[in-house]
Amino acid sequence: MLRAASTFLTAVTLTVLCGIPANASPPVAAAEARVCSAPSTPSSGFERATAAEVGMDSAALQRAVDFASSRLRTNIQIFKNNCLVGEGPANNITENTPWHLWSSTKSVVAMVAGVAVTEGLLDVDAPIGQYLPLGQGDEAHRAITVRALLNQSSGLAQAVISEALASGLDLGIDAPGEALQLPIVAPGQFQYSQRGTDLLAYVIEKAVGEDLQAFAQRTLFDPVGISARDYYWARDRTGHTYGFAKLLMPPHDFARLGMLMLNDGTWNGKRIISSAYINELRAPSPDNACYGFLFWLNRSPCTGPSLPSQKTLDVTPLAGLPDDAYAMVGFLQQNNFIVPSLDLQVTWTGVFGDVSPDFATLISASTNSELYHEFFGQLIQALPPYVDSVAPYVPTPNNDVNIGEFFDPNIVLGSLGIGDLASQLGGEVAAPLAGTPFGCFLLACLPISSDTPHRVGS
Repeated sequence: MLRAASTFLTAVTLTVLCGIPANASPPVAAAEARVCSAPSTPSSGFERATAAEVGMDSAALQRAVDFASSRLRTNIQIFKNNCLVGEGPANNITENTPWHLWSSTKSVVAMVAGVAVTEGLLDVDAPIGQYLPLGQGDEAHRAITVRALLNQSSGLAQAVISEALASGLDLGIDAPGEALQLPIVAPGQFQYSQRGTDLLAYVIEKAVGEDLQAFAQRTLFDPVGISARDYYWARDRTGHTYGFAKLLMPPHDFARLGMLMLNDGTWNGKRIISSAYINELRAPSPDNACYGFLFWLNRSPCTGPSLPSQKTLDVTPLAGLPDDAYAMVGFLQQNNFIVPSLDLQVTWTGVFGDVSPDFATLISASTNSELYHEFFGQLIQALPPYVDSVAPYVPTPNNDVNIGEFFDPNIVLGSLGIGDLASQLGGEVAAPLAGTPFGCFLLACLPISSDTPHRVGS
């Protein structure tokens, strides 16, 4: 969700007091700061640097790492100038184990779409009917544009938990077919749709004329050194790759995707995603200033998954960071935070870790996350001008949710092939769990067999 029912970026504008802490190490000047290269091979690790070598305060950086590790972050990677400068204490245990990215999968789909656009195979302003086979979808659904699926303005009926439920249990039959049966209730309005991203994954596949995962491997993963055996990307029971979630990837590889975005779509000088597409991806959507192309932006005001409860929240998502910061955000806080103007990247995975005072935030679905605020409030102290104080976290409990936008039993039944919302596309249906590798569960792929996906590297 932003999450599995999906997240949104955080917290309160900071008031900062300038001044170098008394215990600050002597960082180098910006002009002398070390710059690292991205890993050159799949087995390569990231280049490491000390905080001082990249102009950061080492004590403040360590405080930020310690805070994140105390909040159930099982893997923490902090990069400055492509150099790995901060790591969590469990990284050597977790970095090669595929971990469920949840809704950060949506951002990966946006990146795959970006490759297709860069190669001239996909037009973001084209109606999806241009790519769908004849007879699939009615006129209204075929008129939905690729852009509308990318910025969640297709208007497809939203029920984020119901859409994810059967799929999360590997019972879903035909995700894109189900999307084409969902009512269009609010075209042009932000509706956080799971099935809309599943439909987008299918549209990309038809546009490129190749299985989505094969295309992603060849054009996106291989160039940044992510091996096909590193990860597991689930399919529905008719063989379509899920777009809403269900990508289990090692944190080391997840960080490579963040680094590609930090470097404007290039990897050691090789262009993979066009700069023009990334500029569009990072631009606020007309109906939600905090949302781009399946990435969350550091803007305001934010619209969340339940429209009545979130529409009026006017907060800055990433505390203390510039407004070019943006993020891949998944349920239980699976995140790549990218700040181009600071050449800064934070990648972490884990389970919960937030102590915000409302249920939505605890599942990573609120604009006022205490976890984000406190972490970035500490990390910003490691960066010039080395602030020594930040505004305290101010909780804004928000338990006014619209249950109908989270749960609809008809959508659950449709995912199981029952009722008016069941797919009409047909096709052979596999047994539940038939495609799940041994050792892969809801949260992770555990290394209990040599056949279980996992990364082999330094």
